[in-house]
Amino acid sequence: MLKTGFAALPIALAAMATPSLAQDHSDHAGHQTEAVVEAGHEKHGMQDAEKVGHEGMDHAMHAEMMRKGAATTLESYRAALVARDAEAMTPLFAEKSRVFENGKDEGNFANYLAHHIGPELDAIESFTFTDPTLEVEVMGHMALGRETYRYDIKLKDGREIARDGVATSVLHHDKDGWKIVRYHSSSRAPR
Repeated sequence: MLKTGFAALPIALAAMATPSLAQDHSDHAGHQTEAVVEAGHEKHGMQDAEKVGHEGMDHAMHAEMMRKGAATTLESYRAALVARDAEAMTPLFAEKSRVFENGKDEGNFANYLAHHIGPELDAIESFTFTDPTLEVEVMGHMALGRETYRYDIKLKDGREIARDGVATSVLHHDKDGWKIVRYHSSSRAPR
């Protein structure tokens, strides 16, 4: 019979493999937070126990900066669609991304661009979004996005397409900023 006491627990936990996203924070070292108590913070509305980053950024400011960064990536993707600019879209997606559209797994973004959205961009005369909404929730180095919108497309052959759409996305933050790792969109004709 194997006997294990509590003394062996730290060794066993240290030997366990953990997901790399949960362990590697080296790309985030420039703005990691630590408890700092400095004279004068009270007069600026900061509490002694509040988390303050290396550059004087409190936790709430850091979280908002991260949320805005993820939102900017998603807004940039929408702007690149409007501009029909494939080169602007590509760096917004992680190399190992996955795109899902209207019930189909399109593969990674490079595949989606080569076999789906890329050829469509060449056939589009204009692409507009109306009343887009965007919500972003940040959880460490990951973010979840939720979008709603209406889009109108005018094709070069004269056809027009109008759709109400939704999209959900998962983004990851690393030393290069926010990248989309999962993107799922669907649409239907307006009612």
